[in-house]
Amino acid sequence: MYRIKLNNVNDKYDYNELVKIFLQPDQYKLYCEDDTSIVENDDIFIEVNYQRSEDKNQIKREIFNVLKDITGKRPPWGILTGVRPVKLTREIFEKLMDDEQASKKLKEEYLLSEEKSSLIMDIYHYQQSNVGKSEPDTVGIYIGIPFCPTRCLYCSFTSNQKDSDEIDNYLKSLYKEIEYCGRAMREHSIFAESIYIGGGTPTTLTHNQLDELLIKIKNSFDLTRLKEFTVEAGRPDTITSEKLKVIANQGIKRISINPQTMKDKTLELIGRSHNVEDIKKAFKIACEQGDFIINADLIAGLPNESSEDFSETLREVIALAPSNITVHTLAVKKASKLIEADENYHYKQSNTVEDMLDISKDMLSASGYRPYYLYRQKHMAGALENVGYCKDDTPCIYNIRIMDESQSILAIGAGGISKKYYPAENRLERVPNVSNYQIYMERLDEMIERKRKNFFEEV
Repeated sequence: MYRIKLNNVNDKYDYNELVKIFLQPDQYKLYCEDDTSIVENDDIFIEVNYQRSEDKNQIKREIFNVLKDITGKRPPWGILTGVRPVKLTREIFEKLMDDEQASKKLKEEYLLSEEKSSLIMDIYHYQQSNVGKSEPDTVGIYIGIPFCPTRCLYCSFTSNQKDSDEIDNYLKSLYKEIEYCGRAMREHSIFAESIYIGGGTPTTLTHNQLDELLIKIKNSFDLTRLKEFTVEAGRPDTITSEKLKVIANQGIKRISINPQTMKDKTLELIGRSHNVEDIKKAFKIACEQGDFIINADLIAGLPNESSEDFSETLREVIALAPSNITVHTLAVKKASKLIEADENYHYKQSNTVEDMLDISKDMLSASGYRPYYLYRQKHMAGALENVGYCKDDTPCIYNIRIMDESQSILAIGAGGISKKYYPAENRLERVPNVSNYQIYMERLDEMIERKRKNFFEEV
């Protein structure tokens, strides 16, 4: 057991996130200086910040170097524990306006490896040259459909298994919030740059429900400046020609079909109710019904999968020719079934996942894909990253904006968290809806009032 004392520190949360990258929770205890429960016994006692620095990054660098020497690990993301390293890169570059100096800061102050520093610098410049900054009077709109056919082993999102009548009840409430937001945006001269319908799995809806939803959106919002509209089809077992025809007929170009893996045994293990043939069938239907930009999600580090399994998944998905492929590193999230089975699973997968990400980088690059956005999550295997790749300059604007946090996001529906951006202060205010869809329906008027006061009025 390691007992780590932090001098001149009152709040240990940020430092604990860094320590967890090196050590499993049962291997250490972290203390602030005035913690009376500190016990110096036969355990290994480590004292950090003798110089009593108030610079958080300096303290983190000291922790990093001490634990690097003890464990032999050298995490490639250095002292970064946040979700949005590309956003940090933008902020650094906008101050220094020099690639070499920005890269030096990432490597020397934040201790990033050369590879990760180069990766996020490359992604930042690609985003700036291909998407640029959002207009100040625009928002991204997220609309949540909190229903799925089954719940996956690793899932922590708002996901419910309900029949069509119950979904109808939810949609009635959702439409009221959509109508309010449309009116409020017109009153305040706010325009939608992107719309993203996510979940859950939106194509859990019947084709009639889906058509009704899309018509409601088109009738409620001014879409004259809309650049992108995405429907997350996601689960191949929910995709039908009727549903994709509805989407195509509404002029929507972006969808997702998310295999996660092309190994049937794994699909069964993680709780997906489709198989590999269903995935191929869904791609075939999509090609027949519309000229879609398709994103395919894959997960590195799924249970019982080897690097060879992941390579085969990549080969099969690349052959299906989606425009975007997002490679997710498995994260063991608190609300998932996987953490109940093994809370330390992500530590055990570290080396395997690192190998998988290297394989994906090489295979996707050779097939004409390039990284266009990146984010991280807590409890990820190897403390690594999720990377979105695109082909033929087809990046998803919504994905870039939500990770950069320099545009307001208006989130509608159960589980949606709106974020009002104040550029003069570089400040975000969160305006959450409740996540339980039944409570959302009961408290809909309260959700609308929250938006009126905290999103459409100045805070």
